[in-house]
Amino acid sequence: MTSKTHPAINIEPWLDKVVQWDGTASLDIQKEICLHLPDLHEFLLKMYETLKHMEPTTAIETFPALGQLLGRLCWNPFVIGHEDTRQTLLYCLCCLTSSEPQNAIERKANSWIKRLFCHLLSSPGKGSEDTYVFAQLGCTSVDYYDKLLKNIISSLVKQLRRQEHDKRNELPADQVRSLSMACIPILTMTDVVPLLEALLLYHGSEPYEVLDSHFLYAVNDAIQKKKIALSESAVLSLWLRHLPSLEKAVLDVLQRLIALQSKSFREMEQIIKDSYLPQAACFPGIFRVTDDIFSILSPRSAILESDGNMKMITIIRLFTHCFLHEYYKDNAKTRLPLRAYFSHTNTPLVLALLRKAEGLASNTCIQHLHTIGKMLRNVDSEERSHENVFQSWFLLIRLGGWVDIAAEQLLTSDPEISDDLLWLLAFYYNPCNESQSRGRTMVEAKAVYECLVSLRRSSAICTMSFHKLFAEGNTWHPCTWQLVRHLCVTFIVFCPEWHIVAKDCVSQMTQTQEAASEVSDVLARTLSRLDIPGMESQKIVTIVHKLLQNL
Repeated sequence: MTSKTHPAINIEPWLDKVVQWDGTASLDIQKEICLHLPDLHEFLLKMYETLKHMEPTTAIETFPALGQLLGRLCWNPFVIGHEDTRQTLLYCLCCLTSSEPQNAIERKANSWIKRLFCHLLSSPGKGSEDTYVFAQLGCTSVDYYDKLLKNIISSLVKQLRRQEHDKRNELPADQVRSLSMACIPILTMTDVVPLLEALLLYHGSEPYEVLDSHFLYAVNDAIQKKKIALSESAVLSLWLRHLPSLEKAVLDVLQRLIALQSKSFREMEQIIKDSYLPQAACFPGIFRVTDDIFSILSPRSAILESDGNMKMITIIRLFTHCFLHEYYKDNAKTRLPLRAYFSHTNTPLVLALLRKAEGLASNTCIQHLHTIGKMLRNVDSEERSHENVFQSWFLLIRLGGWVDIAAEQLLTSDPEISDDLLWLLAFYYNPCNESQSRGRTMVEAKAVYECLVSLRRSSAICTMSFHKLFAEGNTWHPCTWQLVRHLCVTFIVFCPEWHIVAKDCVSQMTQTQEAASEVSDVLARTLSRLDIPGMESQKIVTIVHKLLQNL
């Protein structure tokens, strides 16, 4: 394949010119170079726009003379003396770098490109004398330039850190900004990572951002695409100093989770943890921004006025779960109390939902659930407004562990306040209550609940009896289906006698993709809640594992 595939990119004429320019001592040649620099820069920009959409190997196959052209340009002092052209050369070389070289050719190409990087960044001297100089030093050119780049990076890092602590000799803002811009085309190089972190952690005395916004965008993009790995402190500093990067990071994670076809709760959890967002959210400012994004992007109208968006609810709950895990993980760190992270006018409700359920007796759990339900009923009746209801419901889905505990207590105990627990579940799945639809959900769900209680007390274990629960399902409100599936999954999991037919029962409930997703979600949450060392729930954990595998 040749460059004829790209008629707008014709390398040969420029290569012929560059070969003629090798004798730059001639005044006529120097004038010619200066005359052609604007056109050369425009050509290199077109070249870069083409290369950035191609794999390195494909680019070399498509433009076989490209390496020779770039190499000659990089060693021409009049060409690289033009700052814009020099910068564009760096961009083009970056496109030819293999992030994970697969063979000797790609590794050799990377070493050659690194040498050019070093030359463009440091102007080490005349290339014609390199072989002799390296022989005298007892090292290869690759070794020399590798060490040279590391020394340059190390020197810049020390300078940034020293100047940050010595305000009398502070670096000029323009110099720091120029340095950040120079890093853009080479930021995916492993050796450059220390400089990236030093820049992100650098704070001068200027009342404005000294780092170039294109640099901040580029670093954040490289982090999200896993092209570079920076320390948590560097990522935290990036998001604190550049709000658009934080917003983009949150949106990127949301898009990945929504597009995920797998039903694996663990896989979703890993994506969230790998994003650094739960760790960064321990900083209250980042938590508040992230939480606001979830609140805005969670489709309020869809959730409050129709059947809801269970996948978004799962993501929000899971993110909060990951955040709480990070918050509690390092007790040595001084943090604000948890209630300060959740902005809500009803502080008692926040504290009630934040209370940990592990180790509490069944009757204590039931009493606490009764308290939570009473608080939410007050909001739903006495303080009712669209915003109040949404804020209370949004708090409930973020800290939704007590909802799952309510379903468990309903099916394993004989609480006198079953109506209160059912109301809590109904509010979770149907907060809007337009045209008294929650009352309808309560009636329909209570009939199923009473049938499940009868099945639990019966000695007969039969899948047909379970199947009859859904006999009137065609007339149910959509929210009823979600609540009923939650109850049925909880019944199968927490009633050991029914484990022998659990697979068949789940199969009956998951005839559609939507149903399978909801059932999988409840099972995954149950597993996450109970699969804790020291808890006496191994049999339940085992059956949940099996059911998830079958799904």
